[in-house]
Amino acid sequence: MSNGIEGKVVVITGASSGLGEATARHLASLGAAVVLGARRLERMNAIVQDIRNSGGQASALAVDVTRRNDLEALIAHAVEAFGRVDVMINNAGLMAISPISERRIDEWDNMIDINIKGVLYGIAAALPLFEQQGFGHFINVSSVAGIKVFSPGGSVYSGTKYAVRAISDGLRHEVGGKIRTTTIEPGAVDSELKFGSGHKASAEVVLDFYKQAIPAASVAKAIAYAIEQPADVDINEIVLRPTAQDF
Repeated sequence: MSNGIEGKVVVITGASSGLGEATARHLASLGAAVVLGARRLERMNAIVQDIRNSGGQASALAVDVTRRNDLEALIAHAVEAFGRVDVMINNAGLMAISPISERRIDEWDNMIDINIKGVLYGIAAALPLFEQQGFGHFINVSSVAGIKVFSPGGSVYSGTKYAVRAISDGLRHEVGGKIRTTTIEPGAVDSELKFGSGHKASAEVVLDFYKQAIPAASVAKAIAYAIEQPADVDINEIVLRPTAQDF
């Protein structure tokens, strides 16, 4: 009896560590063929080798999600390797926390490029294939900061994650019928995300906040839950956070 994941081809951005890595490993263990995309190819190659050594199917391609051609190449790579794409997980993200008054505009630009445009480029790369196939599933990673503004310090980050949520909901409405759309909104999860702040005082607050973080594998299980549903069931939104997290 199929578990709803076995045999599916899943593309994951931000897959060299944290949530993306945990998701790749978990889905591969359930029988999915996973295609990893991120900038650190050496790191991904090690993950791919681990998965293959365990009897799983995996491949990787160096990808910068701020470059739309890279996302198109990632989808083409997945089709070449495994024949199709069932799920596109837009996971790559940057969290640079600082008060707006600090005017760390380069960090704002980076968050917009990675967190918003990176998701849009992933959608744009996979959507024509999904429409051609007549099936597909977008999973976009937002945050609890996309539900409630993380302030002070996280106003711009929250803005990018609100955008992911809005884009996902609109996408679901526009392409629904045969194509599924899920937004994942995690709280504090143990990953490299917490190291994204260049502002010293904010970085210290973030690291203290993340002492309550749950493992990335917890989010991977939530993503698996969304994928394993029958084709006529679309899990639109999953919010999960540490039990101790009040925000």
